[in-house]
Amino acid sequence: MKVILAYSGGLDTSVAIKWLEEKYSAKVVTLTVDVGQQEDLKAIAEKAKMLGVERHYSIDAKEEFVKDYIYPSIKANGLYEGKYPLSTALARPLIASKLVEIALKEKADAVAHGCTGKGNDQVRFDVTVKALAPQLKIIAPVREWNLSREEEIQYAKEHGVPVVEKKSVFSIDQNLWGRSIESGPLEQPDFEPPEDAFEWVKPVSKTPDEPAYVELGFEDGVPVSLDGSEMAPIELISSLNEKAGLHGVGVIDHIEDRLVGIKSREVYECPAAVCIIEAHKDLEKMVLTRHQLMFKEIVDREWAWLVYSGLWVDPLRKNLDAFIDSTQKAVNGSVRLKLYKGGFRVVGRKAKKSLYDIKLATYEKTSVFQQRAAEGFVSLWGLPSTTAYQLFEK
Repeated sequence: MKVILAYSGGLDTSVAIKWLEEKYSAKVVTLTVDVGQQEDLKAIAEKAKMLGVERHYSIDAKEEFVKDYIYPSIKANGLYEGKYPLSTALARPLIASKLVEIALKEKADAVAHGCTGKGNDQVRFDVTVKALAPQLKIIAPVREWNLSREEEIQYAKEHGVPVVEKKSVFSIDQNLWGRSIESGPLEQPDFEPPEDAFEWVKPVSKTPDEPAYVELGFEDGVPVSLDGSEMAPIELISSLNEKAGLHGVGVIDHIEDRLVGIKSREVYECPAAVCIIEAHKDLEKMVLTRHQLMFKEIVDREWAWLVYSGLWVDPLRKNLDAFIDSTQKAVNGSVRLKLYKGGFRVVGRKAKKSLYDIKLATYEKTSVFQQRAAEGFVSLWGLPSTTAYQLFEK
């Protein structure tokens, strides 16, 4: 049997190499997909080869991640439960698709990943693989072996897997769109994350004493410029992560409903994501009608749920994309944000074609709004409510 293993270089997937060899007599090929996790891919490849894998692949998928996954999420204002910008959730179907790609190239029998049986990622990997290549067997070693941390370390030592002392008490997953921080003391929901839990976002006490302003330019609903300078997608997100993080912006700490039914305390750093989505939502208010905005809120919520719950491949997601894309043709303009001491807010916006008409909105004499016409409107608008109140409430 030949197995393609999604390989991070950490303890779980390193042990998985030996476990797959031992339990399945498998030839193991490892794959690392670069989605902006800022890790030493050369060192990861060397470690995989040292552990005896047949072959190792490294794929730079950052550009694809932005254009095919992050961009659609921006258009959909992708926030699960109104908070989480789907950073890890968006990367998983991409990594799964690369697993399938290499599995077909290598004529492999199976793919494997390091997901646990308690999390959401197992669903994201498994469903995507089943859709793309149902003939492939899916193996989840961590889900199968059910080893404690101590047992896993002992297994590693017995099988020649280097055990490196963890840099952090937390479990970290990161990519270009966000950094998730879990486990350890964070499992206590009333425990405040210490400053050393964060890498991207400065503690408020160490942020500049003067506010900063950033201006995001959008075309067809996606960001194309920062502070007036056009930027490539990866550069723009990376630069905004740095700028917003410097001012303490981007920490999310909430109780999240996992797909498997568990409530989980989740902490994220997503400086660029929260800024871009907030700016995008604000610009939409300039160019979409009330009816479009109200319906799009429903669509956006369903889109985020599908992605979070591992159903990237579901036809409904593409159906929703079609509606969302049709609304984004009008989302062209710029939004100015003010960043200060961990907070941020929109302070200005411009749209190329705006439904905001100052001649109608102003209270000055230049107003062209016919105020007398409002009397009849108010009467008809409230007619069902006032009639029902008189009938049932008096």
